[in-house]
Amino acid sequence: MTTLLEIDDLRVDFAHDGRVTSTALRGINLAVDAGEAVGVVGETGCGKTLTGLSVLQMLPDNARVTGRISFEGRDLLGLSTKELRTIRGRRISMVFQSPATSFNPVFTVGHQIGLVAERHLGVGRKDSEPLVVETLHAVGLPNPESVMRFYPHELSGGMLQRAMIAMAIICRPSLLIADEPTTALDVTIAQQILRLLRQLQREQGFGIFFISHDLDLVSDFCDRIAVLYAGRVVEAGATAQLLARPRHPYTRALLEALPGRASPGAPLPTVPGTVPTDIDDPRGCSFAPRCPLVVERCSDERPALVEVGSGHAAACHRWDAQ
Repeated sequence: MTTLLEIDDLRVDFAHDGRVTSTALRGINLAVDAGEAVGVVGETGCGKTLTGLSVLQMLPDNARVTGRISFEGRDLLGLSTKELRTIRGRRISMVFQSPATSFNPVFTVGHQIGLVAERHLGVGRKDSEPLVVETLHAVGLPNPESVMRFYPHELSGGMLQRAMIAMAIICRPSLLIADEPTTALDVTIAQQILRLLRQLQREQGFGIFFISHDLDLVSDFCDRIAVLYAGRVVEAGATAQLLARPRHPYTRALLEALPGRASPGAPLPTVPGTVPTDIDDPRGCSFAPRCPLVVERCSDERPALVEVGSGHAAACHRWDAQ
């Protein structure tokens, strides 16, 4: 497979008055191949969304980004703002977590989707309309000629999410970043959206960078999974292998906390403690204060991400402990 996106040692710091005050990402390494879906999972605050926004360079002005983000052979961190604008929305698109707040309420859905085509494909207003209708039809919206003239508030949550996907794919990108695209939807609609994304991926061949906190969701959708904790990848591998034999205590804890795995009537297991803040960076393993397998070495020495199986890596001193 051709590597579409490769992230090497990505670090994101935030500065105030010229001084670094916090660090959100601490050396992320990830890759997405063409036609592949890679899931990035972890609790809120682990750095999932920030990693996706870093790819598009949609970060606050006080962000300091180092490392390398290679897309189709080009280092995105070395591009000018003008060059990035030719990639955002055209070669890389993003489906945001909340479509209700991502669309402008004073313009019709069709107008806003058409603007993407006009900006990146160089078509005029009249020429973009048939393309908008075609794309709305592709995402399964009925009567697309009518839907395109609706305002965002006139669509249901599921319809609006489909419209956002239409906006993301109208230029046939190579990479789609999906940031928890089913969070605000009920289970039935969420499954429809996931099936739609898979169908579109098969038809158009784009890679998917899928951000989620739901391991169950990711296990059904993604080819590979990367588990993030406190701004680092702590485990990564093929979905079936990682879920069948997780090697990091954090991954095991996330799996044990899934509602479907709890015994009827028994309390739902939880991961004790909280994710460290972006200010904290302990000398050893960031998960040590919450880990049931912790030993003295864990507090003194940060574990490296090492291969624990074919295509399977984990950052844990006790990865072989059962």
